[in-house]
Amino acid sequence: MSLTLSPDWLHWPETQALVRAFKAAPGDVRFVGGCVRDAVLGRSAEDIDLATTHKPEQVMALLKAAGITVIPTGLKHGTVTAAINRRRFEITTLRRDTACDGRHAEVAFTDDWEADAKRRDFTMNALFLTSGGELFDYTDGAGDAKAGRVRFIGDAGERVREDYLRILRFFRFFAQYGRHAPDTQALAACRAHAEGLDQISGERIQHEMFKLLAADNPLYALCLMRDCGILARLIPETHGMPALERLPEMEQTLRAQAEPETKLALLLPPEQLEAVAARWKLANATREIIARLHHWLPQMESLTGDVCAQKKTLRALGITPYTQLALMAAAGAEDAAHYADMLKLADGWSPPEFPVTGHDLLAMGKEENAELGRDLKKLEALWEESDYKLSRGELLKLL
Repeated sequence: MSLTLSPDWLHWPETQALVRAFKAAPGDVRFVGGCVRDAVLGRSAEDIDLATTHKPEQVMALLKAAGITVIPTGLKHGTVTAAINRRRFEITTLRRDTACDGRHAEVAFTDDWEADAKRRDFTMNALFLTSGGELFDYTDGAGDAKAGRVRFIGDAGERVREDYLRILRFFRFFAQYGRHAPDTQALAACRAHAEGLDQISGERIQHEMFKLLAADNPLYALCLMRDCGILARLIPETHGMPALERLPEMEQTLRAQAEPETKLALLLPPEQLEAVAARWKLANATREIIARLHHWLPQMESLTGDVCAQKKTLRALGITPYTQLALMAAAGAEDAAHYADMLKLADGWSPPEFPVTGHDLLAMGKEENAELGRDLKKLEALWEESDYKLSRGELLKLL
């Protein structure tokens, strides 16, 4: 018996405009992959992908005829992007692999939907949905998605050898969708071909790992990666897992959500940051976030019970870094109650702006030199000691 779905995105005006464009010529188009998987699970989706029997040139012609902006994002592999309003739709011609080297595939176009499905990685990602809501499932992907089974299509080892990035994708999808025990064949294939990760670019490793860390509780997946010898290839040394193990409890207790960078900071020893940043090609901003967390974490315990110091730190860091540090500290502490008080401060107190500027001191006849900067810092310290109550006028009288 076929399954019919009606996800919200199927009824977007942009989606319907796309469907109308393809009806102008013979051929077939279906929605595919993550958006369909999430529709089966009752989850919302923003990234909508389609597959079609039309060749890329035909796809572009149909879209242009309908007045839709076309971006030729990957013509060699049959992919174009349709831009409608602010939404983007990736449309790919059905394919079969003709050669694979462990990372890249040479493809030939086909009109065989089942062949296209069986070249994909996991059963839950090989689902197709028509514009009328009819589900096509050639690999029992819907059943696996509902059961929380992340299962390679066909032979797991063969799928991994085709593209070693699938090792990381397996653990990422297990963190996001997996329930119960992981698939034994998948684990065996990942363990056997772990050295293939050496072929994967740092950007792709970063992309998959941050998606894994964004899962509500990535701990089980990370432990599996460690036990399979995968994690050591990405992070030569780790702090271990105790703080990450406690983090979900702290998130619930403190009513705060840890960012992926925070989870990585808990996992990554400070002395490993530069090496991992270079291997993963981390952006400077991301590296600086993690370095800042490492720098401030040892100081967080000294703030417990000292509201004045907490306010000063909150002003210096900003609300988000302060909150993330409180979560990190709580996850590594025996008593998290003090950190709950810190987060209450972040929720209920907005750091005020220092009311005195350099222009105020210049107007008083001060010269623009190093002493002016020292005077500003002196006044700011007095302002903090007053619990931010001294006004601009009162502060200027103290010079």
